[in-house]
Amino acid sequence: MMTNLFSSFDPSTNFNLSMNWLSPILGMLIIPSLFWLTPSRISILWLNIILTLHKEFKIISNNKGSTLIFISLFTYIMFNNFLGLFPYIFTSTSHMVMTLSLALPLWLSFMIYGWFNNTIHMFAHLVPQGTPPILMPFMVCIESISNIIRPGTLAIRLSANMIAGHLLMTLLGNTGPMLSIIFINFLIITQILLLLLESAVSIIQSYVFTILSTLYSSEVN
Repeated sequence: MMTNLFSSFDPSTNFNLSMNWLSPILGMLIIPSLFWLTPSRISILWLNIILTLHKEFKIISNNKGSTLIFISLFTYIMFNNFLGLFPYIFTSTSHMVMTLSLALPLWLSFMIYGWFNNTIHMFAHLVPQGTPPILMPFMVCIESISNIIRPGTLAIRLSANMIAGHLLMTLLGNTGPMLSIIFINFLIITQILLLLLESAVSIIQSYVFTILSTLYSSEVN
């Protein structure tokens, strides 16, 4: 019995194993070798998805070679989001430690590259075009703050969406023993619909995280 509703997001809750943080690398064990060796419908579908993402990221990002990084990031986040939908598997993307470790190095590398190589361009971004001279100091402060909080917003957006769906499913699931058979059937249908919704959220949030990272990288060039 869970003593705390948020204990489902505690790495030591499931079977008291602190090694649940190893769930992000479970893909190496789950994906069969035939997926990589022989052409199949799954590999062809995934290749089409990668090509579509490559074309979209190439339009946004000025550096065509950087699309591989963002496609890998999309794959990694989406896989971890999906893993959290399985029972007794720790949802790593629901923790700020995980999401910040993805967002902060990306943002920091963009800032270091931009300020060292395109200093004038980065200063120009602090003052939007057409700003009155009297408002320029305020706009510099606002743009600086909005730029600094970007990794935090990326991390919070991903973790909050993962937590919200799992909490809703946990709340509904805990009411099961107190319901009659008729209401349990409705509860099962609701849980299935929520599971489908969470599957869509897993893809959407990984796409949002990646597309925003691509937009941030395009601003430093």
